[in-house]
Amino acid sequence: MEEQAHIDGETVILPDDELCYRAVAARDARFDGRFFTCVRSTGIYCRPVCPAPTPGRKQCVFVPSAAAAEAAGFRSCLRCRPEAAPGAPAWTGTQATVTRALRLIEAGALDREDVETFAARLGLGGRHLRRLFVTQLGATPQAVAANRRLLTAKQLLTETQLPIAEIAHAAGYGSLRRFNDAIRKAYGSAPGALRKSNKHSDHAPGRHGPGRHEEGGITLRLGYRAPYDFPRMLGYLAVRAIPGVEAVSETTYLRSFRLGEAAGLIEARDDPSRHALVIRIQMHRGTLPLRMVVARLKRLFDLDADPDAIGRALAGDELTGPRLAAAPGLRIPGAFDGYELAIRAILGQQVSVKGATTLAGRLAATHGATLEGATGPVMLLFPEPATLATSDLSGIGLTGARMKTIAALSAAHADRRIDLSGDGAAGTGPEETVARLKELPGIGDWTAQYIALRALGEPDAFPAGDLVLRKIAGNGNPIGETAMQARAAHWRPWRGYAAMALWQIPDPFQKEDAA
Repeated sequence: MEEQAHIDGETVILPDDELCYRAVAARDARFDGRFFTCVRSTGIYCRPVCPAPTPGRKQCVFVPSAAAAEAAGFRSCLRCRPEAAPGAPAWTGTQATVTRALRLIEAGALDREDVETFAARLGLGGRHLRRLFVTQLGATPQAVAANRRLLTAKQLLTETQLPIAEIAHAAGYGSLRRFNDAIRKAYGSAPGALRKSNKHSDHAPGRHGPGRHEEGGITLRLGYRAPYDFPRMLGYLAVRAIPGVEAVSETTYLRSFRLGEAAGLIEARDDPSRHALVIRIQMHRGTLPLRMVVARLKRLFDLDADPDAIGRALAGDELTGPRLAAAPGLRIPGAFDGYELAIRAILGQQVSVKGATTLAGRLAATHGATLEGATGPVMLLFPEPATLATSDLSGIGLTGARMKTIAALSAAHADRRIDLSGDGAAGTGPEETVARLKELPGIGDWTAQYIALRALGEPDAFPAGDLVLRKIAGNGNPIGETAMQARAAHWRPWRGYAAMALWQIPDPFQKEDAA
């Protein structure tokens, strides 16, 4: 669904107009977040699922991103709320750089540094990064960052009752004046007036739904592309949940978190009628780093995945096709805290899932901290890297080799030689991170690829040495690792989804593993 145009001397990939208009007329949720409709007669831009009457074809201009619409002078729709749309789908090749950059921008990277510094962390020059962004998104990195700040602010204004000053800070604005100016320029009214004018909209805060504001807590919706098999996601996370740190029921995921001085609880549940997860965040100390929390939740629940594209790529394969047909909406269970996931992966080496979960609970209970004021099943904060790097880990059932690996990874993460946080502070991409992980004692390719898949959100990560995958590929007789790599080549760039399909969908040859 793509055409090409030229903006500022760059070739830009644009949505195919006729296909886009059919999607808008049908309010097809599969296209939500993949393009936006700019309506000439009203000067606003909308999601493909906007409930407003469909505008005439000649009034519509289709653009690949909300930032491109803003740059063209259009204002976001107050009814369908583009800030609630799923993020851009993952791409491949040189586009993978854009995907990684978008994740960092989502977490606020360009709020803190200039484009040249930001591009250097991605291994590029500023001019080349700009060219990639304009080509794929129709807007520069600065414009995308400004758009994300604006849409975050609008979401908080319309879904919460947070004070205006807190919203400005959470959205990434350096001052209240800059925040007020941005809202006035974009929407033609002050933040307070925008909040009042939107209180009766389709997404306005309700008494029992998103937007209720209690002491230290807010509730938000994060959109996804349907279908989404949330029960299967919860099932995967449930058996791997770290006791005291996470708790999973049939409908809800609950966990503690600590980011700098901030700490609290996060609860997630599905709202399939709106194609969104409802997120409840309760602060116990510090100021909520909202954009970072949202970025991590999107990675944890794989909210920016494009199930349609993944399904098309894997449907024709005799191994993955039937499984995906049986479980549409499969996602890769990610990680809120990449370091925590990596430790959990090390604990799972050569033991059962249940055994690894028990060890993780002991580690958290012995070396973690108590979340002050928390009650119920989640009362612990997972140990910090600096703590596990120097602590005596004996007495909880770990082998000497496991203790050495945990200490080595913790030290590397604490001094940023390896960065699993998702904020890109170490300036390394997935390939270099995998290489650095494999340099540590006790971490081989399987563990490194598994960490890349879940902690880094790398959709093409693939542990080719996995025995379960090799057995399935060989109809019960495991094929070799090289043969598995060759067998999986045509699954690219979605080998991680293929692995999850083979792991999760019941198979007569599959046995419990420590993944």
